[in-house]
Amino acid sequence: MSRQKLIPDLRFPEFKNEGEWEESELGNFCFNISSGKDKNYEGGEFELYGSTGIIGKSKKPSYNGDHILVARVGANAGLLNRAKGKFGVTDNTLVLDLKKNGSIDFIFFSLKKIRLNQLVFGSGQPLITGSQLKRLQLLIPDSEDEQQKIASCLSSLDEVIEAQNKKLELLKDHKKGLMQNLFPQEGKKVPNYRFPEFKNDGEWEEKNLGKVAEFSKGKGISKSDVVENGTLPCIRYGQLYTHYKETINDVISYTNVPTKDLILSQANDVIIPSSGETQEDIATASCVMKDGIALGGDLNIIRSDINGVFLSYYLNNAKKKDIAQMAQGISVVHLYSSQLKNLRIHIPTRSEQQKIASCLSSLDEVIEAQTQKIEQLKQHKKGLMQGLFPKIDN
Repeated sequence: MSRQKLIPDLRFPEFKNEGEWEESELGNFCFNISSGKDKNYEGGEFELYGSTGIIGKSKKPSYNGDHILVARVGANAGLLNRAKGKFGVTDNTLVLDLKKNGSIDFIFFSLKKIRLNQLVFGSGQPLITGSQLKRLQLLIPDSEDEQQKIASCLSSLDEVIEAQNKKLELLKDHKKGLMQNLFPQEGKKVPNYRFPEFKNDGEWEEKNLGKVAEFSKGKGISKSDVVENGTLPCIRYGQLYTHYKETINDVISYTNVPTKDLILSQANDVIIPSSGETQEDIATASCVMKDGIALGGDLNIIRSDINGVFLSYYLNNAKKKDIAQMAQGISVVHLYSSQLKNLRIHIPTRSEQQKIASCLSSLDEVIEAQTQKIEQLKQHKKGLMQGLFPKIDN
């Protein structure tokens, strides 16, 4: 069998004739791998790193320069970080000092590709040691220019991903601010912000939810009832915590349980779990946008003439605390329709309901598109990482 050539699938044109990469221990590139020195932070102007990243500020930094940090012990053992300038490091983190003849950025991405958490050992207190890291085999191109070119490519992509993540956080903050202002907060009968066409419409009408809605419960659909080739779309209560938001247009689960044994949705139904782990979690509402979706057990179903999308956003924001306080239980928390019926809500006109629902759902579509964009960038980076480094068959 011929020896596998250590050449990446993707190579920048100027390095196509540079030959194979070499395999070498990390210790050949680092003149020192040691534990951090700062046991306590005192509060100052310099960043202090621990096993999870920046954890505070230090007055007397122990390091100066460009370093790679590796969490040494605990649940985050093997986690990578970068630190530049003057900084401090706690003793649960390893500090890698790189020799001058190599790109620290390239070494950083090489370690990222290896996934250092695979080297962690010990069950009681997970650990990774400096001696392990020194013996770690890396694939390195001989040309320092090629190292830097690969590192610059991946660093630039990381900067794009970081910028897009910041944009996503700004969008989420904008949504949070909108919801606080588009719904009446505690003790008020009108919201802080109102679309111009509704400014003269007066106060929102206050009623018990039970006076304007009918309540029922979902039925059946165990985990084993959800099958890949099912013909009937269905929703289980746990998915409201893990997957769905205020609107449910497309479902992720299907079942073959006969419809006669199930409860099917009507478009505009609002569903809230009737059981969960915490009071805050259970106060989670979603509007089912289509008829004929099977609604599983442990789901409260609210059926009314109120715009369901509006109601879901309203319950998840202005009324979340009130709903959470209704829930009962310790290890398992329960929420009953008899409690929800007594929830005091404020209702605007149908047209104002629709305007608010459209505004927030449109913003959620932008947030989802931004989330998908970030995921695509991450997948692109993953593909680049696979192509820019040689593959080794195990």
